[in-house]
Amino acid sequence: MAELHIIGELQTALDFEEPNLFCRWSIQYGSHWKAVEGHTEGQSCRSTARIEQRSEFGTPIDLHLVTRGLQGWPRLHVEVYAVNALQQYWPVGYGFAFVPASPGHHRVRIATWKVSSARVADTVREKFHTGGFSLAKSDIAFSGIERYKLLTKTAGTVELELMLIFKNFAEYGVELR
Repeated sequence: MAELHIIGELQTALDFEEPNLFCRWSIQYGSHWKAVEGHTEGQSCRSTARIEQRSEFGTPIDLHLVTRGLQGWPRLHVEVYAVNALQQYWPVGYGFAFVPASPGHHRVRIATWKVSSARVADTVREKFHTGGFSLAKSDIAFSGIERYKLLTKTAGTVELELMLIFKNFAEYGVELR
């Protein structure tokens, strides 16, 4: 079987309006793939020290996947949450990116979006950090099947650093560059 090692770090969240953030991440993949070692999802600690709309996380990612086919190539899914003084939290960003298809070091930037509302009362509630909107099914964020029905606006960016190690892909006729 071909193997893919994903080793890296969820580093920062940039350009989010909210001050206290944490991030949940997961790696989604198709039915031809299987996780052998490591975690396919995780969560960062809350980042309260903020300089110029930049939150530092430093959360490790270490995953070993095997596959017999390229269908369902892995993708990184992130959800960024804000926390207020009452320890309530709500989502302020959803996004995803495919895992790069070449070995070596990669800096991955994931642009995020959040659910918006046309109602003024909802906008005021969000502006004063007392809550926002969340998705009923989180797979809408990366599947795109019903995403066109949502009213959204852009949020910040999440940065990851990844080291990818590919093994035995040449045996299955896959050339990597």
